[in-house]
Amino acid sequence: MIPKINIICLLLLYSSFIYSQGTGNTELPISDETQTCIDCHETVTPGIVADWRLSRHSKTTIRDAFSKDSHQRRISISNIPGEGYADYVIGCYECHNQNTADHSDSFDHFDFKINVVVSPNDCRTCHPVEVEEYQDSKKGYANYNLSKNSVYHALVNSVTGLTELDNSKLVTSPASDLAKGETCFACHGTEVKVEGTKIVTSDLGDIEVPNLLNWPNQGVGRINPDGSRGACTACHPRHSFSIEIARKPYTCGQCHLEPDVPAYNIFKESKHGNIFESIKDDWNWDEVPWQTGKDFTAPTCAVCHNSLLANPQGEIIAERSHDFGNRLWLRIFGLIYSHPQPKSGDTYKITNAENLPLPLTFDGRPAENFLQSRSEQEVNKNKMKNVCLSCHNTGWTESQFEKIEKTAVEADKMVLTSTLLMVKAWDKKIADSSNPFDEYPEKLWMRQWLFYANSVRYATAMMGPDYAAFKNGWWNLAENLTKIQDFIDSHSK
Repeated sequence: MIPKINIICLLLLYSSFIYSQGTGNTELPISDETQTCIDCHETVTPGIVADWRLSRHSKTTIRDAFSKDSHQRRISISNIPGEGYADYVIGCYECHNQNTADHSDSFDHFDFKINVVVSPNDCRTCHPVEVEEYQDSKKGYANYNLSKNSVYHALVNSVTGLTELDNSKLVTSPASDLAKGETCFACHGTEVKVEGTKIVTSDLGDIEVPNLLNWPNQGVGRINPDGSRGACTACHPRHSFSIEIARKPYTCGQCHLEPDVPAYNIFKESKHGNIFESIKDDWNWDEVPWQTGKDFTAPTCAVCHNSLLANPQGEIIAERSHDFGNRLWLRIFGLIYSHPQPKSGDTYKITNAENLPLPLTFDGRPAENFLQSRSEQEVNKNKMKNVCLSCHNTGWTESQFEKIEKTAVEADKMVLTSTLLMVKAWDKKIADSSNPFDEYPEKLWMRQWLFYANSVRYATAMMGPDYAAFKNGWWNLAENLTKIQDFIDSHSK
């Protein structure tokens, strides 16, 4: 029989082990400033501290990070910084005290100067390459690409506007910033502004903090109080900053959903999604580089679009990129048609031959100066092919890419037909073209390219056949054309 005292000792040792596994390596030094934050916030916001204790930040130092092989390294600075924190774990103070002079949301908090919002410019301290890639991408410009493009801006106001009855007529006015922040700009990102301060009440008494407008928000193109664009936490959530969470398709599914961007829905329907759901618990979600056939056996969004991939022998298949268009050659999300990928993420600067901020004219002529050339497209296409070829043979891969491109052309033709009908309606004064999104036939036209054609293209690219056929697919494209034609005919008499 084991003495009672030994059982107690064993239980204490086991509890200590579990705590160290769940909270990180407690032997690594924590700065005095961060320890002060923890001492308070473990009581005030214990969930935040618990998330941080599970993070890689709590379990490593910058000096540790530099000891790793270049492909295993999670930071991209070239030298160990000399501020004196290289041998501490990355804690509360190390992130919230960065660049306070640039932040309009910085404030004095219990003798510390901190920022409420940790921005990409703050993350740049350790991750400059990732921040540069991200901020130059379409995601980094996501707020501007809505708010600074007159066509998209009209679309946002038409979709989110407040419609009321006025003398038996429907009248629509622009939605409030709060409403927009829960619709289009929830994903694209709001502009977070500081308007004075406010008092919050806590167990520690009243605390004066910056009053943030259009907050909270984690949209990918959020404009932060220091003027930077983007939110790293859109994919790597506060305060765990987990690479596992970022790699799982649920994260992309926060925004990439039907009807307009049905990527996540289609992934779940696809063969790849089936494999993921069936054996995801057996995969190694935290390894860098991520090895095909060893750490995972089917692609997720991150596999195809941005993760650093290697084969089981450690040879690099695809380099990491936080520009999620880096391996894309065709933009299947069309406004109004599919088209070559833009040369730059700031697509609001595009102007076509009709002097509209669109990548193509209504009759399909591309704004070539702003879009990738054929040779540039081939470079990106080959990057994606390399990912596919790590599992599939050449014949399968080439046929899949051919199918993607040919289906996009056919879907675009169905959109062109609807556009020609819409132009006819505008010419006949059946609809008013001053706002191309607010009247019934215009809403049908918008469905044609924003919902149905996009669904067909995504479904073909990601192998979700129902979304190409009856779930916002070809059936809807054909039916919608009939509705537009019938509306024009009935109002032309």
